[in-house]
Amino acid sequence: MDLRQLKFFLEVADSGGFTRAAEKLNIAQSALSIAIKKLEDELEVKLFVRRDRKVSLTVEGESLALNARAIFRGVAKARQEIADLRGLLSGEVRVGLTPMLSSFFFPKIISSFKRRFPALQISISGDSAWNIQRKIESGDIDLGLINGKVPESLDSHHILREEVVACVHRFHPFAKKKQCPIGDLLAEPLVQFQKGYYLRELVDELAAGEGIVPVVMTESNLFSLVRNLVKEELGLAFLLKMAAAKDPDLATISCDPPLFLDFAIAWKKDVPLSPANRAFVNFLIQEVDDYYMLTQAAATFPLP
Repeated sequence: MDLRQLKFFLEVADSGGFTRAAEKLNIAQSALSIAIKKLEDELEVKLFVRRDRKVSLTVEGESLALNARAIFRGVAKARQEIADLRGLLSGEVRVGLTPMLSSFFFPKIISSFKRRFPALQISISGDSAWNIQRKIESGDIDLGLINGKVPESLDSHHILREEVVACVHRFHPFAKKKQCPIGDLLAEPLVQFQKGYYLRELVDELAAGEGIVPVVMTESNLFSLVRNLVKEELGLAFLLKMAAAKDPDLATISCDPPLFLDFAIAWKKDVPLSPANRAFVNFLIQEVDDYYMLTQAAATFPLP
């Protein structure tokens, strides 16, 4: 079965007869009859009832017609989306990113995306995951990176799972530890993100569970400031592993039990993504898949 056969079949069904259908298709009636007979033989059913030069669909024919129309709608949609992606000459992507990932994970992705789609504009808003969620719901941005439970008002695609580690100055007493009980880490003086940031809420929740009232030396919404205050030996901070692992002045300590954050790219439910936004989501998913493949390969075959 191919699209040409289905096209012939639908034309006969819509025209009510082979003669008129052949005229519309600009083919010989005998060729049309042969094509329909081959389709019936392939499916092993009769598709038409022929009476007095008129034809009507059988029950099987009605079922095929319903599915064939859906197939052609899907083909048309796919062709349009491909054409949109090939010819993306205008459009804007408004995306919200959390501070750490915007600094360490997304610069390469955004620069690669711009090279792939140079005519598209991309506007980046840095904020907490909670505020990003609210901005998507209000329409202030089109897409955003969120973590935690995805609300019913949004559609999403999971893209990343990253470990949360404790970060201390390299001369800190804990600096040589690979892993440490969460209670011991929370008992240290802390450099925290401001309330409203998901990582802050997570740390406060863990502290409450341990019966600890954290000593917060300072708090900020600026990731770079939080990290640099740790390097100035002001206190311990909880950060994503990717944001601190390669800094020679910091030591990273896994929590016991280990902590992880899951991130998803989200957009407003029941609001179709524009071609530009769809291109960004698809590009992001592919880049993340490649990132995981490289990470796994590096873990399996470490450099000497």
